[in-house]
Amino acid sequence: MRKILIIGAGKSSSYLIKYLVDKSNSENLEITIGDINVDNATKLLGEHTQNTQVIPLDVFNSDSRRSAIQNADIVVSMLPARMHIEVAKDCIEFKKHMVTASYVSKEMQALDAEAKANNLIFMNEIGVDPGIDHMSAMQVIDRIRENGGEMILFESFTGGLVAPESDNNLWNYKFTWNPRNVVVAGQGGAAKFLQENQFKYIPYHRLFRRTEFLDIDGFGRFEAYANRDSLKYQHSYGLDNIKTLYRGTMRRVGFSKAWHVFVQLGMTDDSYTIEDSENMSYRDFVNSFLPYSPTDSVELKFRHALKIDQDDIVWDKFLELDLFSSSKIVELKQATPAQILQKILMDSWTLNASDKDMIVMYHKFGYEIKGEKRQIDATMVVVGEDQTYTAMAKTVGLPVAMATLDILNKKITTPGVQIPISKEIYTPILEELKSYGVVFNEKKVPYLGYNPLNLE
Repeated sequence: MRKILIIGAGKSSSYLIKYLVDKSNSENLEITIGDINVDNATKLLGEHTQNTQVIPLDVFNSDSRRSAIQNADIVVSMLPARMHIEVAKDCIEFKKHMVTASYVSKEMQALDAEAKANNLIFMNEIGVDPGIDHMSAMQVIDRIRENGGEMILFESFTGGLVAPESDNNLWNYKFTWNPRNVVVAGQGGAAKFLQENQFKYIPYHRLFRRTEFLDIDGFGRFEAYANRDSLKYQHSYGLDNIKTLYRGTMRRVGFSKAWHVFVQLGMTDDSYTIEDSENMSYRDFVNSFLPYSPTDSVELKFRHALKIDQDDIVWDKFLELDLFSSSKIVELKQATPAQILQKILMDSWTLNASDKDMIVMYHKFGYEIKGEKRQIDATMVVVGEDQTYTAMAKTVGLPVAMATLDILNKKITTPGVQIPISKEIYTPILEELKSYGVVFNEKKVPYLGYNPLNLE
């Protein structure tokens, strides 16, 4: 039996585990799932216990961690990103391949030489974003180049959203992943990208007012705001000479305008704590960011400060959140504004048991071939089944599982710390993903770029 160790049985592990268990007989697999809470793994397995075992594994307990890794042929780490590195060092020592869905950290990249020296594959960024975005983009980019085209524009957008049938609030949004990441998104520096050979920057306080509209057949209109660093993969993708390079996050239209209000007030700030926060009402929290007035209500001050008319739909969005409630209490000690805002939003944006999530992805490829400018748009939409088998778990877990099996089966052989941008990785995985409903629809559209008048 070939032994796979999965460390971590959180929300994104359901499809990963199911895929490998379903293949365990035909592929001769023995699957060990290690988690600090064995109930998580046991619940995900349900009745599918053939060729599997669940073990308690605390990643900070070096003895149990090392023992489990030593006994495996390949290790899948579904831990939070900061916890991968100790697992990775053990994989080097015991000469085990490793797969994660997380971004390549500096510490992970530093292991590249040792991984290559030991002929080990350390596959990272093989989830959805990063992951499916890399693979689907490179497949089209490589095809354009092979046909003699030169890339002049690449834009890529991804969003974790609520499915249309579960979209029942004015924000058209619910938390489908880590709420904290949503609240602090875009902070830590200006968004940076390229448009028509010019570097462009959007500071955080303007980020949610510079959006781009996107339409997906059958799913309507979306908006996107810029990711912090759109140029991160410019060299990896071989786009050093590209004129336009932009990556963004997708939401439904109107979300960003309303979110901008929180940014303006300072409610997304995570750099300081609020005095006596545990005893504050939601109303007190809002009022703490507004000028003092002996006569005006919190609502009136809020609307006046932000120039919101009472018949503006944006106003209704804030009312829907119970933002001005004097009875709901924060109950968080020494909390930052961002932490308090997260708690308020979780009251309204937590998925119900019957809710489904949705992953949307949109790529634009502009290229020049034989003197003619052309464009291909590619879109992907995946809707979850339920709260266990979510679209997020599907698009993260399936590529991880497929890469793991492809490494064991020696379909992927290139050693080192890497991301899935080569044909040996993306070709079989994208093809297999189609059978699970993860499909990109491509269409040729007129190339407009950002300079339709050809002005210099």
